[in-house]
Amino acid sequence: MTESNAVLASVSSFPVKVIKTLSPSYKIPDPLPWGQLAGPLAAAEDALARLDERLARSPIRDGWVARTHYTDACASLWLEGELVHLEDLVLHDAGMDIRAPTHELTRARAVLRIRRRIADAKPDWALSVAGLDGLRGREGEGDREKARGDDCDDAEFDGDDEAGTDGQPGLIETDQHLAAAFAAVDAAMVRAQQTLAREGRPRPERDPLVYDPDWDEDARIEDWRATLDQTRPLPPTLAAAIAAEAWDRIAPLEHTPWLGRLLAAALLRDRGKSRWHLPCLYEGLKAIPREHRRPRDTAARLAVQLEAITAAAAAGLKDHDRWLNQRALLARKLDGRRTTSRLPALLDYVLTRPIVSAGMIAKELGITPRAAQDLVAELGLREATGRGRYRAWGIL
Repeated sequence: MTESNAVLASVSSFPVKVIKTLSPSYKIPDPLPWGQLAGPLAAAEDALARLDERLARSPIRDGWVARTHYTDACASLWLEGELVHLEDLVLHDAGMDIRAPTHELTRARAVLRIRRRIADAKPDWALSVAGLDGLRGREGEGDREKARGDDCDDAEFDGDDEAGTDGQPGLIETDQHLAAAFAAVDAAMVRAQQTLAREGRPRPERDPLVYDPDWDEDARIEDWRATLDQTRPLPPTLAAAIAAEAWDRIAPLEHTPWLGRLLAAALLRDRGKSRWHLPCLYEGLKAIPREHRRPRDTAARLAVQLEAITAAAAAGLKDHDRWLNQRALLARKLDGRRTTSRLPALLDYVLTRPIVSAGMIAKELGITPRAAQDLVAELGLREATGRGRYRAWGIL
């Protein structure tokens, strides 16, 4: 009876985690409405593949990627009803603000930094446990737990060494099984003490006016990851659409709702659908009319996500061809220049930013602002602000 009771007790405590990981709060339609999704899915797959193939051999790929980080960050705030001017974001990112930064501008800069971090990391980093912890500001917690475990192991080995170094035939020499049992008990006691000490520490309390005390981010992240695991057999674009839709529905992070589409873009990159760029899903969703952006039907919402991917790829192709043509036209002005001329470096720099100011050019090329303005005049860049002071230029 004792053994059966122990088995029943262990079984009764087991399904709690299983239900939590296998029963997410977001339900993928089963079966999937392929009649509604087949057309948008094929268009999204084709458009994204065309853009990525174009960028694979493009001479302005790095500049295109750098520029789209800014536009997608502004689009993410635009979808939330906040207007952030592209020139303000560029100048704020360069530390050359012409006015005090607003709260919306600070948030756009946060989106910009996260996009860059995801794009610069390995394709599978953002969707890993360590990547999600880092993106939500909990980077290093797993390493600290591992370090505590290593300390326990070191303490265990130190105890074993002391047992046989007192000149007497210790427990290790007389009975190795008994010594191993005692060592395991000592290690368990050390781990228990460290756990109690860790739980007894006062944690910083969050203001209930800002943070919901019942908002369990860890549980919601696990729900979203469980949904993500179910999308592995599906095509990459459909999996990304489900990931973005599930993030909107589950809302894992209370104050970072914009992270979902960046993770969906990272999924496309991880699945090999966009090897050379991080898709601008916010820019694509911005192209969808507002009245069609939030339908009630789940299948229709997934179709809208696929249409946003198609729109983002189409806009990316159009911008790439336009910037490439402008580069070819401006490159003609470099003929006959000295090898020490700064014009080629200026052209390469302008391709990586939507706009540039005289101060940004001077800082990047190591010249004076007056010399930067002379180079801009020689290259024939278009002025973007229409102001007499604090002007900026770019390839528009």
